[in-house]
Amino acid sequence: MKSMNDLSPNNISKEILGLTDSHISYFKQPETNHTVGVHHSMLENFQALVACAKKEDIEIKIASGFRSFERQLLIWNNKFSGITVINDIDGKKVDVNTLDDGEIVKAILVYSALPGASRHHWGCDIDIYADNLLAGKPLRLEPWEYSQTGPMAKLTTWLAHNAVNYGFYFPYDKFRGGIAPEPWHLSYAPLARKFQPQLELAILQDYLSKIDIAGKAAITNNLSEIFSRYINNVCNAPQGFN
Repeated sequence: MKSMNDLSPNNISKEILGLTDSHISYFKQPETNHTVGVHHSMLENFQALVACAKKEDIEIKIASGFRSFERQLLIWNNKFSGITVINDIDGKKVDVNTLDDGEIVKAILVYSALPGASRHHWGCDIDIYADNLLAGKPLRLEPWEYSQTGPMAKLTTWLAHNAVNYGFYFPYDKFRGGIAPEPWHLSYAPLARKFQPQLELAILQDYLSKIDIAGKAAITNNLSEIFSRYINNVCNAPQGFN
């Protein structure tokens, strides 16, 4: 059986689909055993963001950085099969046994990207938190944690005033009828402006047609709607930061 890399069209950047990590710098985060990866070109600005936040007693860490196609596929298949819980936009567990395949696909897409369409493939998108604000409690990456009364409130306020100074913005800043708001998800604008236009419907459709993925028929039959509602339906990267 051919590998996923072998199935990638030669004229398509493997970075877009998460089929290579040649654009990624890996590092172990201080005070943790968690190794994460980000795009080479954003590492310096991310480190500057972290250093500035630390002056305000906010110790930013990455919960999830670069994610390969294979990793995103595993996340997808586990959710589709019911191994991993699917939550709705209100944080309630979705009973997949009451849904058809098309409904399961849409339920997953509220919080998890389709393999090949995850912004985490690009290395310029990261999920962040401040570990010193957790007070020993586990991180759940749920919106309430980043609300005005949640443990990440200080981080949320600080990012609202400072993230843009380092080229970062929130692609999932609000609900637009597809993806749920993700106040933990930062994107590096100079790279996002480069990558997002390169992810085209035809590219994704061609690659997904060649691999095994749970719910494949429901995905391919509705890919045009998925592309417009759950992939491109985000806040545009701001201009003016190179």
